[in-house]
Amino acid sequence: MSFSFFGKKQTSAPVVKPPIVAPVINQTQHPSVTNAPRVITTTNLGTPSKLSADVQKLARGIVSVKDIIAPSIVEVDFDNLRVNNSYYRTLFVAAYPRFVSANWLNPLLSFDHSLFVSMFIYPAESKVILEDLKRKIAEMEATIQTDMKRGRVIDPAVQVALDDALALQAQLAKGAERFFQFSLYITIPSETLEELNRISKEVESTLGSLLIIPKHATLAQEEGFKSTLPIAVDKLDISRNMDTTSLATTFPFTTASLTANEGILYGINEHDGSLVIFDRFSLENSNSVVFGKSGGGKSFLVKLETMRQLMFGTEVFVIDPEGEYKELTRTLEGDLIDFSFNSPVKINPFDLSGIREEGENELGVKILSLHSLMRVIMGELSPGEDAVLDRALVLTYKQKGITPDPTTQKKEPPLIEDLYKTLLGMEEESAKRLAERLEKFVKGSLSGIFNQKSNIDLKNPLTVFNIKELEAELRPIAMFIILDFIWNKIKRQVKKRILVVDEAWYLMKHPDSATFLYGIAKRARKYYLGVTTITQDVEDFLSTDYGKAIITNSSLQILLKQSPAAIDKLSQVFYLSTGERHYLLAANVGEGLFFAGAAHVAIQIIASPEEYQLATTKPQEIANQKSFLESQTPPTTSSTLLDDKV
Repeated sequence: MSFSFFGKKQTSAPVVKPPIVAPVINQTQHPSVTNAPRVITTTNLGTPSKLSADVQKLARGIVSVKDIIAPSIVEVDFDNLRVNNSYYRTLFVAAYPRFVSANWLNPLLSFDHSLFVSMFIYPAESKVILEDLKRKIAEMEATIQTDMKRGRVIDPAVQVALDDALALQAQLAKGAERFFQFSLYITIPSETLEELNRISKEVESTLGSLLIIPKHATLAQEEGFKSTLPIAVDKLDISRNMDTTSLATTFPFTTASLTANEGILYGINEHDGSLVIFDRFSLENSNSVVFGKSGGGKSFLVKLETMRQLMFGTEVFVIDPEGEYKELTRTLEGDLIDFSFNSPVKINPFDLSGIREEGENELGVKILSLHSLMRVIMGELSPGEDAVLDRALVLTYKQKGITPDPTTQKKEPPLIEDLYKTLLGMEEESAKRLAERLEKFVKGSLSGIFNQKSNIDLKNPLTVFNIKELEAELRPIAMFIILDFIWNKIKRQVKKRILVVDEAWYLMKHPDSATFLYGIAKRARKYYLGVTTITQDVEDFLSTDYGKAIITNSSLQILLKQSPAAIDKLSQVFYLSTGERHYLLAANVGEGLFFAGAAHVAIQIIASPEEYQLATTKPQEIANQKSFLESQTPPTTSSTLLDDKV
């Protein structure tokens, strides 16, 4: 989009102030003009000293600046202009809407194609305009009086024009408004005539949606083209009167800004260089989603947000499948919980929160959650197996003295082993089959990891669950159990918190775990919680309706560098324009689109040197840091001291 914004003298009225020529803003460069005339030189004219003065003068004047920049061909047609191999068509605005709001030209300025737009402003002397208005008002009043005397219906257009003229007259007389003439021209460039016709219709349709009536500069395409060049010359001279307030609404140099008085710094707005400072808790919900290809800067961004949110008293829980938050947690003195076979930390999936919400059966909610967990563990269940499992779960809790009565729900909960024994004791054959599926978690190779009492209490402002040591098939189960455990903690006390779920596509692979994550995202606002969902596998995440629903329930959405395989899917979900698609494909690491409610900007993530050292996930930089620390640490230093030094 190229913009020319000019003011110039008006011949029909005295000039109030000198012409204003604002700088030209080029978001899309004007197509370069090539194929200048060839320079023909002569070689057999002797030495320069033997040439006559006329020949020397001719040789110097053969090539000028105009010759260099001039196109090889300019063809002016009835309704378009051809310059070299490019076609141009100029439209002028013939009629404007009666009521407008600020930035009402934004659909034109953000049109998904290069346009050359010029605005000309002609200041006029108020005294002259008042005299003209007085005459026009008298004419319209006479017309209305004549219609009334003849018994005709008053023309509504005349009545509206009279009301506007009277209001403008009063404002001009008081000095509250000034009067201007305003011209608006649009030139559409294209590579082919067919494309030019198509884009012209789209531009006219866009203007029509704004109640603007555009016209083709028929038989004046050359003048129209020159009027949209940044040379401050209006060859068409088609203007419309406007007062100061109306003219201010056409101001084109606006951009989306996300600089707030509170919040944290996310990066730099690449549109205007301003800072993107935003408080996610100020939106209708504080959930966010982060999409990007591997190495695009997803974890880097979330680590920066985590560090900055902690400074404002926000508690942060992180589910870390790849161990990327280890150094950050140690440096910030957070709790790093290694969830693995050899870890002493255990979580019992049968735990109850002990908090019964109004109208909610805590035990019933937990049993529904365990149904989903068991389907993640066992796979698909038939209706008969699901019914048997439900009876077994109720019986397992009942054997521990836990019933729907809230007073019993603070007793010690059962374990998976208790459910296994209950299934073995049931008469149904399907119960035996369910017990066989659970056996490896009770007696087999996976025993001990989920079949233990919970022995952790989340008190640190930063708690990271590291599940890197778990096999890929166990990660969805572990993530489900950890999420459920954190959710029980969150329900006990309403407090400003953020829950980060990295590599969320693990949960999207199973409908039940996807449903569980969606349920947390949907209810998070009630508990002052913001859920941050991160994934690089866009296809898996968006393959289910729950993935799309999580996006819908996330007011903050961040798209970083994308791969060509994922861009089509994202374009459908986020309604990306062609320009935004190209931007995400060509973006550098740490660049992307930042959607916050109705506003979105292109963002570049920035960090201080200290933050960068903690947040970086580049293997070579991490290896260099580790080598440096080892070289600075004596061989006898214990691992505890090394951790403290880091």
